[in-house]
Amino acid sequence: MHRFVAITLFPDLIQAFAEVGLVRKARALSLLEVKTLNPRDFAPDKRRTVDDEAYGGGPGMVMCVAPLRRAIQHAKAELPEAKVLYLTPQGERLDQARIGALIAHEQLIFLAGRYEGVDERVIERDVDIEISIGDYVLSGGELPAMVMMDALVRLMPGVMGNPSSAMQDSFAAGLLDYPHYTRPEVVDGQAVPALLLSGDHQAIYQWRLREAVRRTWRRRPDLLEHQPHSPEVTRILDELAAEKARNESPKG
Repeated sequence: MHRFVAITLFPDLIQAFAEVGLVRKARALSLLEVKTLNPRDFAPDKRRTVDDEAYGGGPGMVMCVAPLRRAIQHAKAELPEAKVLYLTPQGERLDQARIGALIAHEQLIFLAGRYEGVDERVIERDVDIEISIGDYVLSGGELPAMVMMDALVRLMPGVMGNPSSAMQDSFAAGLLDYPHYTRPEVVDGQAVPALLLSGDHQAIYQWRLREAVRRTWRRRPDLLEHQPHSPEVTRILDELAAEKARNESPKG
């Protein structure tokens, strides 16, 4: 069983998230346990203080060491093998490869910061991995934590109705997903590509691969730059490059 603990000032957000979709299903199948800890419950003073002004001045408040460290220690007493993940714009960018690596850890602690962030001493001593879900700023780490949990749950065996769905998702093979269609065959004059109705599974596979490569090449060429390609993908990329060159060449 995978066991997640979210350390957050807003536990209701995580608890509500755990009651819907695949996360709920994983919990119902006893494949996942999700708990929350509120740093206020670990504050050393009666006011349950969790933040204070930053040394050196500046706007905003900084989350204090004591309540966070105590919450992490409490979580690790239950999950001694857990990795502590801090969700922050300063972290390494989250991608499918990172999710694939983290699913091997059955115990994870998600530290959701607020305000201007957390005291650096917590990061230095108590955090194993800093992770960002993108180059933008949110009000706190709860949404990134839920994003990560959802992505992780999709890779847990037995959670998805069709296990191959996760393997065909965007980024699973380093490519964006191919286009999808369902009934009816024609909508407002737009028809489903005829090949998808042919029943020729090999031809459909080739069409889907080509469309996935084409979409990635056009929209996210950065995904193709730093990874090895199969002979099939290399052939399609060569064909797309040749097609582009023909279209851009001056007409005689």
